[in-house]
Amino acid sequence: MTAPPKATADSDAVTLVVADDHRVVRTGLRLLLEAEPGLDVVAEADDVASARRYVRAHRPRVLILDLNMPGEPSLAAIPALREEAPETQIVVLTMQDDPAFAREALKAGAVGFVLKRSAEDELVEAVRRAARGESYLNPQLGARIAVEPPPGPPDGLGDEDVEILRLVALGHTNAEIGERLFISGRTVESHRSRLQQKLGLDTRAELVRYVLDRGLLER
Repeated sequence: MTAPPKATADSDAVTLVVADDHRVVRTGLRLLLEAEPGLDVVAEADDVASARRYVRAHRPRVLILDLNMPGEPSLAAIPALREEAPETQIVVLTMQDDPAFAREALKAGAVGFVLKRSAEDELVEAVRRAARGESYLNPQLGARIAVEPPPGPPDGLGDEDVEILRLVALGHTNAEIGERLFISGRTVESHRSRLQQKLGLDTRAELVRYVLDRGLLER
């Protein structure tokens, strides 16, 4: 259940929507942010659908978006959020410290990427930079991105195999993947099943871990 939005906000404040599926996290983030002058949380969301609804309703300056929420995948929703409210900048806040996630989030349209373990020290700065249209990347992740080039395809996979695995890991449906690759959704499902059998991956969670461990999100 999402927290009700505020009725009004200071017109000079940087308005914020906070999206995280854990109420205690949202409460902590609100306290952290609203302790700072000029920051105003106007709504809280516990999934991507409600985040999109509040962004459309409030047109906040910044959306703080958790990557791991139930329902629609957050990464896949970032381009739609940017299209629906181009004036709203997106700062990703996550426990995922894999550089691949940072690359994909920034490529999708986010301007900030903050790790939850560093939120107390970094989130306010990231929000203020985002409100000015500037970017922010966790320094440790930035350093890793600079020195860790994406590897080539592993395990004898072809480019189409890698793209299917990558898009599945990002939360796209078979139909969406088919549209991108100009093949049918049924063909995507067949490829996916063959790849999971070949790689010994029984579940989607194992597939996602395989993609992350081998840096395939970065391709």
